Amino acid sequence: MIMLPLAQSLHRHSHADHFDTVTLSYGGRFLRRKRLETDGGTSFVIDLEKTESLDQGDALELSDGRLIEVRAASEEVLVVTGNNLPRLAWHIGNRHTPCQIEASRLLIQNDPVIKHMLAHLGAQVAEAVEPFTPEGGAYGHGRTHSHEHGHSAHDHSHVE
Repeated sequence: MIMLPLAQSLHRHSHADHFDTVTLSYGGRFLRRKRLETDGGTSFVIDLEKTESLDQGDALELSDGRLIEVRAASEEVLVVTGNNLPRLAWHIGNRHTPCQIEASRLLIQNDPVIKHMLAHLGAQVAEAVEPFTPEGGAYGHGRTHSHEHGHSAHDHSHVE
């Protein structure tokens, strides 16, 4: 039986030197315990105390002290532009849709229902494939949900 390196520590927005990187989708960056592989091919197990939302630039510290930088994977998104971005952002947020907010555009996951709503509101919406790094929750890091997800019958914290 081969023992994989274990990552139990998370460093937010680490600027230290990194041994390697791990590139994960938005959904893949929400985890507690899982087997992962770095971009360089090193397998390891992440085993955090609680489910965390990892951000681009965070680092996972392996048991031997090496750091693995977290990168956001490119994925299908909608690029939203228009004359009234604050109004469009409000409608996106009102539907609890994760949103990456930039000065001249908004990025959301590709969702045909939200796309239709935004077009109805006068937005220009284009499909793209880009890294997706939406805003965290109102109280710091994490997803946009207003509550914390604890362990339940639907907890997917197993090692794959």
